[in-house]
Amino acid sequence: MSVMSDLSPSHPPRRWPEPRAMLRLIKPVTWFPPMWALFCGIVSSGVALSGNWTLVVLGVLLAGPIVCGMSQAANDWCDRHVDAINEPDRPIPSGRIPGRWGLWIALAMTGLGLGIGYLLGPWVFGATILATLAAWAYSAEPVRAKKSGIWGPALCGLAYETLPWITGAALLTSGAPSVPIIVVAVLYGLGAHGIMTLNDFKAVEGDRAMGLRSLPVTLGPDRAARVACWVMVVPQVAVIGLMAYWGHPFHAWGIVAMLAVQLAAMRVLLRDPLGKAQWYQGMGILFYISGMMIAATALGSMA
Repeated sequence: MSVMSDLSPSHPPRRWPEPRAMLRLIKPVTWFPPMWALFCGIVSSGVALSGNWTLVVLGVLLAGPIVCGMSQAANDWCDRHVDAINEPDRPIPSGRIPGRWGLWIALAMTGLGLGIGYLLGPWVFGATILATLAAWAYSAEPVRAKKSGIWGPALCGLAYETLPWITGAALLTSGAPSVPIIVVAVLYGLGAHGIMTLNDFKAVEGDRAMGLRSLPVTLGPDRAARVACWVMVVPQVAVIGLMAYWGHPFHAWGIVAMLAVQLAAMRVLLRDPLGKAQWYQGMGILFYISGMMIAATALGSMA
């Protein structure tokens, strides 16, 4: 079979995108992490939600459906040839989103996100600009950071966790977040590098074929899984130490408990990295983000 026939759409040619395919393109299942991080930022600011619900709703929409949805559309457009190998039934390679519609959707959502970010104040606008740049730099040439198993997950983790957290902290205060908030947000963003590495396990075959040097490709599944676990654990240990240093021992012990569950799940993961990577993403990450909210609560009490 020729390469061209391998990349041909699996559905009849269309002129307009299929509505359900457009929703799948922006992947609602991926919106939760940045929305959760934004809410952690709001909690860490110490500002009451009462009277601020309009800002909160706009912030959640910005972090999740708009900016994260845009990043998914941009990634699918830039990855359409890889997806033709890994997941040919995705909206773009299948032809349900024809022509350049995938690109146009991503660009339109980029403009919408920047517009809403501008309305929410300079700090939110600045974070939105960085998140937008990160999304395109991750997927698009000539940068295409996802080619690297180091820079790609790092950029993605910071965009999914650190920037939404800082956005949430600035949203209700209209000012710069405190140094402790920024430090904790950066640590959890760095830890998300390991989460993003585990996400690469599902695309090893296509990544190898297209020359993408993800950690599962370059290190092999076993070593890549161990690296991912260490990268997730070390920042959380640092947060635990900071919580204790800042006078929040109960919050520190709460994060210890969340980390202990993750360590138990990591033992299962390391026995079968390829088979258990998606299982860990559904189970272990729940306790990672729970630790985030515990840390956010402590920071809010300091504000």
